[in-house]
Amino acid sequence: MRPKSFYGWWISLAAFCTFGISVGIPYYGMPFFYDYYQKTFGWSRPDITLGFPIAATLTLWVGPLLVHRFSPRLLIVVGTAFTALAFLGFGTMGGSLPWYYTLWFLYMVGYIFSGPIPHQVIVSQWFRKHRGKAMGITYLGVGLFGGLSVKFVGKPLTDAFGFQGALMIIGGLMLLAWPIALLVMRDRPVDVGQYPDGEAANLASTQEPPAAFATLLSRPAFWLLVIGSFCSIGSIGSINQHMKFVFKEQGFVDQQALDSAMANATLCILWSSIGGRLVMGWLADRFPKKYVMAATYFLVAGTIPLLLVVTPTDTTSLYLFSILFGFGMGADYMLIPLMAAEQFGANSLARAMAIILPTDTIGQTWFPYGIARLREVVGSYPVPLGSIFGLALAGAIAISLLPRHKKSDETLHVPEPGRVTTRG
Repeated sequence: MRPKSFYGWWISLAAFCTFGISVGIPYYGMPFFYDYYQKTFGWSRPDITLGFPIAATLTLWVGPLLVHRFSPRLLIVVGTAFTALAFLGFGTMGGSLPWYYTLWFLYMVGYIFSGPIPHQVIVSQWFRKHRGKAMGITYLGVGLFGGLSVKFVGKPLTDAFGFQGALMIIGGLMLLAWPIALLVMRDRPVDVGQYPDGEAANLASTQEPPAAFATLLSRPAFWLLVIGSFCSIGSIGSINQHMKFVFKEQGFVDQQALDSAMANATLCILWSSIGGRLVMGWLADRFPKKYVMAATYFLVAGTIPLLLVVTPTDTTSLYLFSILFGFGMGADYMLIPLMAAEQFGANSLARAMAIILPTDTIGQTWFPYGIARLREVVGSYPVPLGSIFGLALAGAIAISLLPRHKKSDETLHVPEPGRVTTRG
C-alpha cells in the first residue's frame, strides 16, 4: 500500500543514523588511538598510518566490481559487520604490524560497503529537486556521530576500560545500524509506490540506463571531479590523521591535556561540519553547484595554515581552526556526489562514485602516510602542513574548471511503478 505522505524524508533520517554509525564513529574516532599504539607497541608514525593506505589500495576493485550490483541498504548491513569485526580485532591485537594491516583491510571493505556510496545512491534515487537538502541531512549524521566519537565515546570508554576495550565496544556499536537499514530504509521510491520528491509521475526522473564506465572515463568533467576531490579529500584526511600528533609537537605533552585537545577539536570540527552541510546544501539547491563546491574547496585550503598557531596557552586558536576547517570539511564531502549526479545523472551515480570514492580514498590514506614520512625526514610539521595546503589548493583549482552545464534529470517522465515501457 502506498504511504500517504512522502517517505523520502524518513529515508533521509534513516540514512542520517546509519551513515553516522558506519562512518562518523569509526573513521573520526580511530586517530584518537594512534598515540596509544605508539606508546604500547612502539610503532612509528609511518607504521601507524600505513595500514589505511595499504588497505585502500588492496580494495580498489571492490567499489567498481561489486557496489553497483547489490541493494544499497543490504550493503550497509554487510559493511557494518565488516567494520565491527575490524574494530574487535583492533581491540585484541598485539604488536603485529601485518595483523594490524589485515584488520585495516577488513575496515576498508566495511567502509566501501556501508559508507558514502550506498547512502549517496539511496538519497539520489529518492530526491531530485531537494537532493542538496536531503544529502545535507544525511551527512549531518557523520558530523553529529563523528563529533561524539572522541569526546563522548572514545575518551570516556578509554578512561573506563582502556583503549583496547574502547575499540571493541566501538565495534559493537556498528550493529546498531542493522535494524534501521533492514526495517526503515528502501532503495528506491518505486519500492513503496512513490516517485522522487513525492511528485507526480510526469514530474519525476526517467529511469534511463546508467552510463557505461567507458563513457564516464571519456568526459573531461569526470577527470576534473576525480582530481579535485582526490586532492581536497587527501588534504582533509591528512589533517584528521595527523592532528593529534601536531598538537603533541606544539606543546600538548600531558596525556590528559592531549586527549582533551583532540576531543575538543574533533567535536568542534564535526559539529561545525553540520553547519557546513546545511548551509552549502541549501546553496547547492539554489546556485550553480560548481561555484558552491569551488568556494568550499578554497575554504578548506585557507584554514589549513591555522593549525600551526594552535598552542596549549591559546585555546581560541584551537577553536578557530576547528570551526572553520570543520565547516569546509562538512560541505566538501557532501558536494562530491551532488556534483557527480548533476554532471552524469542520478542513475549513473553508483558507477561514477564507484570510481571516484576509491580514488579519493587513495588520496585520503596515502597522503597522510606521505606526510608521516616527510615529518620523519624534516623533523617537524610546518613543511608537511605546507604540502597539505598545496594539495588542497590544487583541488580547489580543479573544481573551479568544471563545466557549469547540468545534465537535467528532474523534468522527464518516468513510468508508473510496476509498469514496463519500451522506447521507440
